[in-house]
Amino acid sequence: MRVALVGCGNIATPYAKTIAAEPRLTLAGMTDVDPQRAEALAAEYGAVAYPSLDTLLADDSIDTVVNLTAPTAHAAVTAAALRAGKHVHTEKPVALRYEEAVELAELARSSGVRLSCAPSTLLGEAQQTAWKLVREGALGTIRAVYAEANWGRIETWHPSPETLYASGPLVDVGIYPLTILTAIFGPVRRAQAYGTMLQPERMRKDGHPFSLTTPDFYVAALELDDVVVRLTATFWVRAGKQRGIEFHGESSDLYMATWGEFNSRLELSHDGETYTPVPLVRDPYPGIDWSRALVELADAIEEGRPHRASAEHAAHVVEVLNAVDRSIA
Repeated sequence: MRVALVGCGNIATPYAKTIAAEPRLTLAGMTDVDPQRAEALAAEYGAVAYPSLDTLLADDSIDTVVNLTAPTAHAAVTAAALRAGKHVHTEKPVALRYEEAVELAELARSSGVRLSCAPSTLLGEAQQTAWKLVREGALGTIRAVYAEANWGRIETWHPSPETLYASGPLVDVGIYPLTILTAIFGPVRRAQAYGTMLQPERMRKDGHPFSLTTPDFYVAALELDDVVVRLTATFWVRAGKQRGIEFHGESSDLYMATWGEFNSRLELSHDGETYTPVPLVRDPYPGIDWSRALVELADAIEEGRPHRASAEHAAHVVEVLNAVDRSIA
C-alpha cells in the first residue's frame, strides 16, 4: 500500500517513522500548507513533497491518504480524498459534528473506498488482552469503568497548541478510552457531563499568550447498555498515576495503566487491594505503532472484509462527544 500524508505537523513524524519501518507499506509522499515542512519530512524519508493537496490527490500511484491536519480540517480533507478515489485513514476525530461523520462514512461506501479512523490503539497487545479478559468473563459482570485522560498543560511541549485547545481535551485525548470502551461494551445511550476552564489564559513556548474558548477540564458519566463509564479528560492535570482504564467487575478488577501504549502494564485484583501482573497475548510493540491501523486496513482490503477502525464506529464516538457538549451547555 502506497501511503501519502496530508499535514506535516507534530504527529506526522511518528506516523512517518512507523510507516517507513513497515514492509507492507510505502511512505510515498506528503503535503502541507507550509511547503517547507513537507519538503523537510519528504527529504528525510526519500518521499515526494507535493505542492498541494490537489496534486497529491491527482497522483494515481497513491493508494491511501493519511489525514493529519488540524481537527477543524479533517472532514473537508477526508471528503476530497474519498471523492478522488483514495482510501483514507484520518486522525481523530473523523469530524467535529455527528452528521458530518455519518456523511463521510456514506461517501466512502458510495465511492467504493475505505475510511479508517483513529484512534486505533484498540489494536494494541495490552488493549486486546484486556478485551479478551472482559470477553471471557475473567472479571465477572462489569458494571463500572473509570477512564482517565489527564494530559497536562500541552503548551509546555507542543509548538502550536491553540488548535488542540480549540477542540479540547475530550476530543484530543478522551477520545482514546472512549473508542476502546465503545468497542468493548457497545454504544453509549446517555451522557451527562461537566466542563470548565481551570486556566483560561495560557502561554506558548515562544512567549505568545493565548486564551481558551473550550473547557480544559471535562468529567462525563456515560451510560452504555450494562456499564457506566466515568471519563475524565483535561489539559491541566498532569497524568501522574491516572492515565489509564479501570474495569470493575463483580468478582475482580482490571487495571490498564495506559490506553495508548501497546505495551501497557495490566494488573488483575480479586480483592481490590492486591494486584498481580497479567501476561499479554503476545510480545507487544513498545509504545504506539501508528502504522498498525494502516496495515490492518491493507489486510482488510486484500482479504475482502471490513476493516476494524471503522467510520461507523468513529461516527458514534463523535455523536458521544457532541452529546457531552450539549450536556455541559
